[in-house]
Amino acid sequence: MATTDQRIHAGEGPAPATPAQGAGAAGAPAGAPAGRVHPVTVEVVRNSLPAAADEMADGLARSSYNMMIYEVRDFSCAILDTEGRLLCQNVGGVSHFVADLGVVVQDAVARFGLDGFRPGDGFIMNHQRVCGQHLNNIVAYAPIFTAGQLFGFAVVRAHWVDVGGMSTGFGAAGGGVTDPWIEGLQIDQLRIQRDGEFDPALLKLVLDNVRYPDSALGDLRAQLAACRAGGQRVEALVERYGIEAVTLSIQRLFADSERRCRRVVADIPDGEYTASSFLDHDLADLDAPLEIAARVVVRGSDMTIDLTGCARQRRSSINSRTRAAAYVAYKAVTAPLEPVNEGSFAGLEVVIDEGNFMMAEFPAPMAKWSIPIPTVVDTILAALAPAMPDRIPAAHHASLGGGIAFFGVDPATNRRFVTQTVEGGGWGGRPDADGQAAAVSVCQGDVRNAPIESLELKYPLVVARRELRADSGGAGRHRGGLGMTTEIQNLVDGTWSFTVPPREKCPPWGLFGGGPGVPGGIELREGPDQAYQRIGSGRRPVRAGASARIMSGGGGGWGDPADRPLDDLDADLLDGLVTPEAAEERYGVVVDRSTGLVDRAGTATRRSGRGR
Repeated sequence: MATTDQRIHAGEGPAPATPAQGAGAAGAPAGAPAGRVHPVTVEVVRNSLPAAADEMADGLARSSYNMMIYEVRDFSCAILDTEGRLLCQNVGGVSHFVADLGVVVQDAVARFGLDGFRPGDGFIMNHQRVCGQHLNNIVAYAPIFTAGQLFGFAVVRAHWVDVGGMSTGFGAAGGGVTDPWIEGLQIDQLRIQRDGEFDPALLKLVLDNVRYPDSALGDLRAQLAACRAGGQRVEALVERYGIEAVTLSIQRLFADSERRCRRVVADIPDGEYTASSFLDHDLADLDAPLEIAARVVVRGSDMTIDLTGCARQRRSSINSRTRAAAYVAYKAVTAPLEPVNEGSFAGLEVVIDEGNFMMAEFPAPMAKWSIPIPTVVDTILAALAPAMPDRIPAAHHASLGGGIAFFGVDPATNRRFVTQTVEGGGWGGRPDADGQAAAVSVCQGDVRNAPIESLELKYPLVVARRELRADSGGAGRHRGGLGMTTEIQNLVDGTWSFTVPPREKCPPWGLFGGGPGVPGGIELREGPDQAYQRIGSGRRPVRAGASARIMSGGGGGWGDPADRPLDDLDADLLDGLVTPEAAEERYGVVVDRSTGLVDRAGTATRRSGRGR
């Protein structure tokens, strides 16, 4: 039996936690189809369901009001059955939303009963007792009926720019949030539509408690319209092939997805694999590292991901209720390019105990729920690295992209505004290639940054630069991907809202001899004649003419830096991705300053003196 222990402690930090016993829910068992259905019908259903979710996503992006949806694409569209099992998700949908959609449906069915839904109903939900995320992530869903029977639900989770409280932008910034009521408006399974018509009193209640009611109403309409579109496509599919054929086809899809994932796990040597890491702090107590410990157990084609060794829930808003990290990591190592459905996780058991910071008990604050999730994913992958050295990359920047928001009142229109963007960072070097540069985290699907043109045309901002951050990628046989530097000046008085990933003491680590990536950070300049100052998370009121500089982290390197081909290093130098100074320090080469390229003879002499 193989046993490994990967300790990821770059600097001072907590000792690895010892996992405790706990219980958690695995994906619903897929099982084999109980009957027979024509294989062509199976393939039609296999492709039609994701196509329906993709159509939902396209309609949502075209009709929404808020840039986080139509530009950044911070949303996920899905279709679930009455048991909350995932039938499909749109391609590129936010991946860490997948684990927490079924619980919304299960909670709704438990509350209303299967006979408590009617055609034309529309619901909204963000309550943290079930959703376990920041309140900005609003779930809108509608029941799907076929031949008068409840088939399932079309569901859209999307990021609203504001839900009252301190939620403007990306939830309540900083560590001062102590409960959900401070964060914003809590919506608990609200039936806001009947027979396709909004309940005016409930709609008014929601819109009266947000700062941007036009945006909220537009986004809500877009979400529910997307749900109607998804439902219509499912109805047409069942009408054409019949409920029995569609149901049997879905069982086959579950079984096929489970089989593919189990086949990969079966090739991993049986054993227990562990790794640990940490965040520098929990946003509130700057002297209290947030411990992360992953234990992965492989037995045949079964995998258990045990996160009971992670820190207990905190008083700060870094808590959540989610199995997303385990789901994302498992999908990444088994079938990352395959469509996702409930069968994708049937071979996985996730163990997270109540009171863990990722299974926090309500009313724990959760405004910054997503900050640790990418690091947890990386830690799970690090545990598996010795068992899958040809598949596992080094750690990536492990933040949700350096998210920033600026809001205020535009004096030209006397209207409130809020703008948001997500700036990507570097991914870890891979066994066969360098890490990707300027990409969002592994948890974010096809989320992207807001285009400069949109930021400048729609808001009183000027983007001075958006560029790759030289030397931010870790050195290695395969270099870590580069982070970004984005500099934005505000032209009117307003407030910046920043979330700084607390990962300086535990930077994105390398694997198999690779060096760490450079962490990200935020700098703020109060005026054109002042210097930039490093700042932490929180809200910063500023006068017109201030500038923010957002620096995202780079990925770790993979393999010994001395094994990097010199031609590749030459290309890095020519492209400005690695400076001569960093090349000499991290790769042990000599750079000819007259050509800007590696001096082969000088490098050979230098390396021979180091025993190579």
